[in-house]
Amino acid sequence: MGAGKSTVGRRLASAMGRSFCDSDTEIEKAAGLSIADIFSLHGEAEFRRGEKRVLERLLKNPPHILATGGGAYLDEDTRKLMRSKAVTVWLNADLETLWRRVTKRDHRPLLKRPDAREVLSRLLDERTAIYSKADLVIASDDGPHSTTVELILTALKGWKPA
Repeated sequence: MGAGKSTVGRRLASAMGRSFCDSDTEIEKAAGLSIADIFSLHGEAEFRRGEKRVLERLLKNPPHILATGGGAYLDEDTRKLMRSKAVTVWLNADLETLWRRVTKRDHRPLLKRPDAREVLSRLLDERTAIYSKADLVIASDDGPHSTTVELILTALKGWKPA
């Protein structure tokens, strides 16, 4: 949350001449509900099941830039699928940067609680080891999104499948 997946993804897609897709938007279309409503009505586990089905469908499409929610990569089967069908990129940002970004909007179900900053810190701590398994790890610091896009483009030029 707050790493810049959607914003950077759109700009990366434009720079590469590819289409852009945001999995959260596709999940909302498939469910006919907002992410927040899916969480409140059905819970996180059901959201994750739907997320996995949508990602399986999206990864069958021609090459494109796909932004996924922060929890998608945590599921081992989904992670393996993503790594077999795509180059995975972790936009790595520190807690202070993430906190500044997520507090600009109030639409993140996992942070709709009084201890939101602690939740964000815990999620970052818990997820870092898994996120670091991405094919590319790119710093998503404060500054222009174009800088992050350039870092990704440079890293992609040197990337070789494992």
